[in-house]
Amino acid sequence: MTSAADSHALLLKACAAAGLSADQAEPIRIGENALWRLRHQVVARVGRPGQWDAAVRELAVARWLRTCDIPAVRPLDHLREPLDVEGSPVTFWHELPEHRPGTAADIAPLLRRIHELPIPDFPLGRLAPFVRLAARIDNAATLDDEQRQWLRQHLADRQAAWSELPAGLPTSVIHGDAWGGNVAVTPATAYLLDFERTSQGPPEWDLTATAVGHGTFGTVSDQHYEAFCEAYGADVTTWAGYPILRDIRELRVTCFALQHAAADPHRHREEAHHRLACIQGQNGPRPWNWTAVG
Repeated sequence: MTSAADSHALLLKACAAAGLSADQAEPIRIGENALWRLRHQVVARVGRPGQWDAAVRELAVARWLRTCDIPAVRPLDHLREPLDVEGSPVTFWHELPEHRPGTAADIAPLLRRIHELPIPDFPLGRLAPFVRLAARIDNAATLDDEQRQWLRQHLADRQAAWSELPAGLPTSVIHGDAWGGNVAVTPATAYLLDFERTSQGPPEWDLTATAVGHGTFGTVSDQHYEAFCEAYGADVTTWAGYPILRDIRELRVTCFALQHAAADPHRHREEAHHRLACIQGQNGPRPWNWTAVG
């Protein structure tokens, strides 16, 4: 995560290098990545330090999806590569028309189309579901020694289970962060967003995001989950490997909350430790009705 002031300073330098105006830039979202609205329907994305390869891949995926007739947010044509600004990659995109956030049913048909595509001829990399988790556990300042050791063992157990994942759908291109918020719905169509985690992997990983929203978070209703399964054509929760992917996703979002709690205990400690207690089996069966952090 970065502050709005730090992100804006990087934005000014990136716009100067790209020949774009940063006058009256408006923050859209400041988080691990920062989005800024510029003049002339342009959006700048300021990435995290060290994420150059992910930014390059994101641009390549967005352009490739358009050649496959899958609606996707579009980068500016004349800026083919990210700009490196003090180690942070900055990319520029066409702003979408007026839209609403997507739902589970909106993303399902787009996921099905992505999963049916051939593997592209540029490097995608393999899904890495455990990236940064060990560091987040080590740096979680609100944990005591016993909690930290439990999480380390839980991570090791999930890694072992991942290595023995049962057979499922054929490996394909996956979005990697497939939830309704990464779809923008206009009156004409639905656009996919955010390809930072797009890779090769099990299609079930994309489907598990919505299944966990339904079964763990309690944010996806029974009706919306049924609509998602119908639109995609499968229910991932009936697959033998689903509990493994579910547990990994629950661990990921717990570690994400712990990262926020370390930075701002007053706001986020309660939710982070509620999540930890849930995955430790202290709060009864799912759904646990977790509250969004960020």
